[in-house]
Amino acid sequence: MFKILKKSKTSRGRLGEIATNHGDFKTPIFMPPGTQAAVKAIGPDDLGKIGIEILLVNTLHLTLQPGENLIFELGGIHSFMGWPKPILSDSGGFQAWSLSRNRTKNGRKMVQIREDGIEFSSPINGSKHFLTPEKSIEIQHKLGADIIMAFDECSPDNEDKEYAKKAMQRTHKWALRSLKKHRELSKFYLEKGKNPPLIFGIVQGGIFEDLRKDSAKYIASLDFDGIALGGETIGYNMPRTLEILDYLKDLLPEDKARYTMGLGSSQKDIIEVVKRGVDMFDCVGPTRMARHGSLFTEDSNIHISNSAFEKDNKPIDRNCDCYTCQNFSRAYLHHLYSAKEPLYLRLATIHNLRFIMNLIYYLRDNF
Repeated sequence: MFKILKKSKTSRGRLGEIATNHGDFKTPIFMPPGTQAAVKAIGPDDLGKIGIEILLVNTLHLTLQPGENLIFELGGIHSFMGWPKPILSDSGGFQAWSLSRNRTKNGRKMVQIREDGIEFSSPINGSKHFLTPEKSIEIQHKLGADIIMAFDECSPDNEDKEYAKKAMQRTHKWALRSLKKHRELSKFYLEKGKNPPLIFGIVQGGIFEDLRKDSAKYIASLDFDGIALGGETIGYNMPRTLEILDYLKDLLPEDKARYTMGLGSSQKDIIEVVKRGVDMFDCVGPTRMARHGSLFTEDSNIHISNSAFEKDNKPIDRNCDCYTCQNFSRAYLHHLYSAKEPLYLRLATIHNLRFIMNLIYYLRDNF
């Protein structure tokens, strides 16, 4: 469960702690996505040394490959991927929506959103699947995640208000169904004297203030352990994200963790949401940017492909204590990137994640 340890005197920020079945972690916290049970380019040993305290995995991808039943038979997601610390599982709703945006077959969308769930075709082999709130929760329980998410429908920024309202209403119905299934499955944990996973609800409503407020009130009224803000807006449209946080400030329960989904691709974004009382955030940005040559520094991002770094013997960032900065130069990383050496992917990812974690430590120390 979540508890507040300290509040900022100058903002809405707070230092907190969440207890889970695989240990406690402090907040604010950044969670790197390990979508398919792996953070791209690095292993659990690297993640531990970087200081990562919790990872995120994805329900939709793992049910397609290798399947939740196999992971369950092999001891659960922690044993399967060799990660002993907490894991949060996303419900799969956002990924299904992403498929509906980006993939068609013979002119027909590979995803059909219905009142009772989402029907989609596997991007791996085209097989048909139907993901409902109950199925999503069942998968997440089988995976053995420490924090699970209610099934929701993502609201895109460019849709009209009527669509956003319908998506929000479906999300609310699915939240109730998610909670009901979660309570049903939680009995098996309690009968064995174990704690069930925590479950978070998700606020939708697109870019519309009245819908977001209605959704926040409704989700906050339900028996969730934490509250997440979802939808394409969050993290992708930062000005609107900050607006949403500001007008929801009195509607989000003080005693529950707050999670902005898909946010964390820049230092400034993290600082701004932490100042507004956000406790948790995840984003593929830091690792994806690293793989594509963009590396964090105190001044600004640098792109290691730039010829200016060909003979640069300095570390990526002079104040960074990561393994990469302590042992390798910009010139070496420029060479690895240009030569397409796989080692570049590991070294760059280590740096970007450690840089974000150092920012997290700084924020925690300065409330």
